[in-house]
Amino acid sequence: MTQYPKLHMVIDGEEISGGGRRTFDVVNPVTGETLAELPLANEGDLNRALEAAQRGFARWRHAPATERAKVLHKAAALIRERTDDLARIATMEEGKTLAETKIECMASAGWFDFAAGECQRLYGRELVRPVGQRSVVRWEPVGPVAAFAPWNFPLGNPSRKLAAAVAAGCSIILKSAEETPASALGILQCLYDAGLPKEVAQAVFGVPDEVSRHLLASPIIRKLSFTGSTVVGKHLAKLAADNMIRTTMELGGHGPVLVFDDADMDKALATASTGKIRNAGQVCVSPTRFIVQENVYEKFRDGMAERLAAIKVGDGLEDGTQMGPMANSRRPDAMEKFVVDAKAKGATVNTGGERIGNQGYFFQPTVLSDIPLDADVMNEEPFGPLALINPYKSEDDMIAEANRLPYGLAGFAWTSDVQRQRRLADAVEVGMMGINTHMIAGPDAPFQGVQWSGHSSEDGPEGVKACMVVKTVHEG
Repeated sequence: MTQYPKLHMVIDGEEISGGGRRTFDVVNPVTGETLAELPLANEGDLNRALEAAQRGFARWRHAPATERAKVLHKAAALIRERTDDLARIATMEEGKTLAETKIECMASAGWFDFAAGECQRLYGRELVRPVGQRSVVRWEPVGPVAAFAPWNFPLGNPSRKLAAAVAAGCSIILKSAEETPASALGILQCLYDAGLPKEVAQAVFGVPDEVSRHLLASPIIRKLSFTGSTVVGKHLAKLAADNMIRTTMELGGHGPVLVFDDADMDKALATASTGKIRNAGQVCVSPTRFIVQENVYEKFRDGMAERLAAIKVGDGLEDGTQMGPMANSRRPDAMEKFVVDAKAKGATVNTGGERIGNQGYFFQPTVLSDIPLDADVMNEEPFGPLALINPYKSEDDMIAEANRLPYGLAGFAWTSDVQRQRRLADAVEVGMMGINTHMIAGPDAPFQGVQWSGHSSEDGPEGVKACMVVKTVHEG
């Protein structure tokens, strides 16, 4: 069995721990017991990381495309080779099932491979000019990147940020979540072992507000990449504005799922129930608000309740587990508050609604129905295994509910009407739309939201170019 590793920061290639630094207890969400102590950065550590990133950018921005691609492809191969260890560590510190963390490893390798290919495609264009004149549009790396990755995808979130920055020719300071540090360090080690110069990528941990304020106040940082809540994203955007730092914000969602009476109901239920328990619902694109046409409402509600009631919840490392614990103590507390508030306002609990046991952070897969729109859970992202199901009469009513909130990350729809599919693709205000599928992400597809769900893209060509700037050169 893989043992949980000793933790450290990495600054200018040096593994840093101890030295009287403050520490953070990394906890196993299955038991609530401490796995290890994580050293937290002090001001000197952050200054040293900034200085290393400045040197790293001066070096890496001039690295040939073939060199950058070689490092990224090799890192992808190493992630695949180390999948068993990386996945087990991620499950130990985050809680999701081992099957899910293995898929996350494969996705991480895919991001690195795709970014490697983009190294060969980061070219601009020559404009039409009179004879004797020349104008070209060039793409150049933006500069050192400060990247903040959350705990819900402990391997994937660091990977997509590292891949884009390295492919673009940037240096990067990565601050992953303190709850899941070993996963991020494992991915970073794959890059180092693939030949990435040590000063190009740093890994720091610390008190989030302290780290973000210090890094974003530095003129060295030219780009902020953040994945997390809308509240924190707005705060960081304000800090970034002081130095006109470019931003990529992948923020919260409240995924609407429109289910029409002509849908393949068995497929919709099977897909939606699986999507809902993925990572215990701790997914920014999780299907959450089920907006169901009223003549199939009861069938869908009862079918979802039956499926979620049968889910096996347990240790993500054990065979047969379909849903692990929530990632930290805050999440089951939040689920309880949502359920209590919804019930008090008239909602029905069709299944679940309670914690499981008195050890770890387990919560039952839950179906709530007939939920008033003023219930907290109908307006705040639950980020947990709560399926919210309400009936609606018409297509227009369903679209209005889908667009009621200022969040616009991912939306889903189930219908066999091709014309309706096209209307929904146009009318639902989200950055990503899944029609008769919940598979909406891929290394070649931009991943982004609109409105309060953020701006700019991760993944795809757009994700790499988000770490670049345009320069136009005119020659007479």
